[in-house]
Amino acid sequence: MTATAATSALAGLDETDRVIVETAAAFAAKHLAPHAAEWDQTGHFPVDELRIAAGLGMGAIYCDDEFGGSGLRRIDGVRIFEQLAYADPTTAAFLSIHNMCTWMVDSYGTDEQRAQWISRMASMETIASYCLTEPGAGSDAAALTTKAVRDGDDYVLTGIKQFISGAGSSDLYVVMARTGGQGPKGISTFLVENGSPGLSFGAQEKKMGWHAQPTAQVIFDEVRVPAAALLGATEGLGFGIAMNGLNGGRINIAACSLGGGQSAFDRAASYVAEREAFGGNLIDEPTIRFTLSDMATGLHTSRLTLWDAAAALDADAPDKVERCAMAKRYVTDTCFSVADQAIQLHGGYGYLREYGVEKIQRDLRVNRILEGTNEIMRVVQGRAIAARYKI
Repeated sequence: MTATAATSALAGLDETDRVIVETAAAFAAKHLAPHAAEWDQTGHFPVDELRIAAGLGMGAIYCDDEFGGSGLRRIDGVRIFEQLAYADPTTAAFLSIHNMCTWMVDSYGTDEQRAQWISRMASMETIASYCLTEPGAGSDAAALTTKAVRDGDDYVLTGIKQFISGAGSSDLYVVMARTGGQGPKGISTFLVENGSPGLSFGAQEKKMGWHAQPTAQVIFDEVRVPAAALLGATEGLGFGIAMNGLNGGRINIAACSLGGGQSAFDRAASYVAEREAFGGNLIDEPTIRFTLSDMATGLHTSRLTLWDAAAALDADAPDKVERCAMAKRYVTDTCFSVADQAIQLHGGYGYLREYGVEKIQRDLRVNRILEGTNEIMRVVQGRAIAARYKI
C-alpha cells in the first residue's frame, strides 16, 4: 500500500481501528497484490489465499464471536474490503459475498444451524455463495420462480439461478426459493450443500472482469434437502433475509470499488509525476493537476459516504436502507470514473495490461450492476425521499 493510500484510509482512526486496517493491508500486499494480474489471466480462484484471510478473521467479519465470527462492525468491514480491493478487487468482492452469506446464517439461522455452519464458514473450510438472481428475475427479485415444495420431512428444489459467484467451487449455497404464492411473502431461504443429488452448474461465464472468481448458473433439478435446511426454520422470510443481506452487500461492494479506485489513482499520480513531456513532468501541467484534484475529491467523498452508510447499518438507523443504497450508487459510479480517468492519464500505456489500470476498470464495472443495479439504488433512494416529503 502506498503512502497516499495509507494516509487516506487511516486518517482519524484510533489505534484499534488502525490495526484492523493495517492488518488487512499487509495481508493484501503479501498474498493478493503479487498474484492479481496472473489470476486475472489464468482464471485461478485463490481458495488458499481466501483461507489465509479467514485465518486473520476475514471470513465472518461482522458475525457474533460465539461460533467463530470476528464480532467486528460494518464500518470495520468496509475498511477491510477497501484494503483488499486495493490489491485485487476481484478477490475482495468474492470475500464480501461470502461474508454476506455468513452473516445471513448467523443472523437468521437457528442455534443448530449457527452451530453447524458459522465456524466452518468463518474459517472458510466451507465457502458460500449467494443465490438470488435468476435468468428472468434480476432487479425484480420478488418475481423469482425457483420452487421449494415440501415433501414429508424434506423440501424439493427446482429452478435455475444466474450469475452466481463461486458456482461449482463453493461448498454451500444460500438459496432463495418460492415456498408460497407470488410476491415477496412467498419466498424462503435454504442452505444447500454442494454435492446434493440434482444440483449442477452451468458452463463458466466468460466475463469482462472478475476473472479470478468462477461465475455460472446453479441448477436445481429436484434437489432434495432436509427441512432443517430451511434457514430460520420458518417459511416466508426469505425475501426479507435476502434484502437485509444486501444492505451489507451493497456497502461492501462499494468498498471494493473504493479500494480499486484508490489504487488506480495512486498508479496514475505516480505515473504522471515521473512521465516527462513538453519539457517537464506531466504532473506540473495544470490540466493534469485539475484531473487529479477531481479524482481525489471523488475518492474522499466516496469514503465519507461509505463510512456514513456503514455507521447507519451498525446503528440500525431508520434510514439505513436509503443510506446504503446511496453509498452503493455513488461510490461505484464515482470510483469507476476515477479508474477511467486513471487510464486516460496513462495515455496509451493505460490500455496495456502491464500497467494494471485497465484490469481495475474491468473489475469495477460490474459493481454498478450487482447487489442491485445503480438504477434500482436510485429507485430505493427516490422512494425514501418521496415518503419524507409527500403529504
